[in-house]
Amino acid sequence: MYLANRIILKVKISGFTFVRNAITLDFPLKESVLSILPLVDEYVIAYSPGNTDDGTLDLIKSIGSEKIKVVEAKWEPEKFYRNTLYAHLTDIAKANCSGDWLFYLQGDEAVHESSLSVIKKACLEYLVKDEIEGLLFEYRHFWGDYAHCFTHHGWYPREIRIIRNKPEIHSWRDAQSFRIIYNFKSTAEDYLKKTDTRKLRVVAIPVYIYHYGWVRNPTKMREKQNRMIDTFNPKMDKIQEHAIDYGPLNNVPKFKGQHPKVMTERIKRLNWQDSLQKAGKPNPNRPKYKHEKIKYRLRTWLEINLLGGNEIGGFKNYTLVEKWRP
Repeated sequence: MYLANRIILKVKISGFTFVRNAITLDFPLKESVLSILPLVDEYVIAYSPGNTDDGTLDLIKSIGSEKIKVVEAKWEPEKFYRNTLYAHLTDIAKANCSGDWLFYLQGDEAVHESSLSVIKKACLEYLVKDEIEGLLFEYRHFWGDYAHCFTHHGWYPREIRIIRNKPEIHSWRDAQSFRIIYNFKSTAEDYLKKTDTRKLRVVAIPVYIYHYGWVRNPTKMREKQNRMIDTFNPKMDKIQEHAIDYGPLNNVPKFKGQHPKVMTERIKRLNWQDSLQKAGKPNPNRPKYKHEKIKYRLRTWLEINLLGGNEIGGFKNYTLVEKWRP
């Protein structure tokens, strides 16, 4: 509860996400859900059945929480092309939420347990401020293993992860973010359009999302990327290499903090250290990643050291109203 204008307020928070083939593609889904389960009043998962030998549904059931509500959803990449399928599935989960605020985590994202009280406080404080439509989080993008991560150029440093429960707010494009979308008819074109839409008015809060989407066995990582190519456009050629090359990790900033406790056992199970390149030069037979290119490394240095973490020309799918501190 929070005292505002002498009124005792309560806030209901719904967690929500979508998932398919979490076991097959090695998503940390269980850890993701558990990371915010103590905070939320319910957790809605739009589940789309995948491989016949995939045990995603059993994994969800193993969490053993009455807060979790599973909504089965169709997998329709032909209808929702260019990965708008992910936005559509996100919207299905969102439509089944009943909270005042809706906390969206993708199946490869987690939150540190020390941040839950801060998030709750922000949700309470801005509950009565109707002009605020979302809360903006900082990001840590882990790469190759759990000891290296990006926070700046080439990766989105911030993104909306809590939204107000309004029907006109929709997942956008490939489900990275959210927008007000007018005259919405639930088509791929609706999820892709910029016209007849509006960015959300948000408050930035000092909380990190831990993004583990690029921490997988190199073979699993390549399989996941090829499946994303398939849902973007089935006619596109898949990448033929059997495993992804993360490149020399000495070009990636070291992570000096602590991971969420829910990730402890998963981190211990990392078994592809021998496949990682610790140092040296990138493989010249593959395209360079952004962080390997001099112009992006220079921009990152300027952003971190001279611009207070602000991007040079970075795309922002939000209107920042203010920065909040607890």
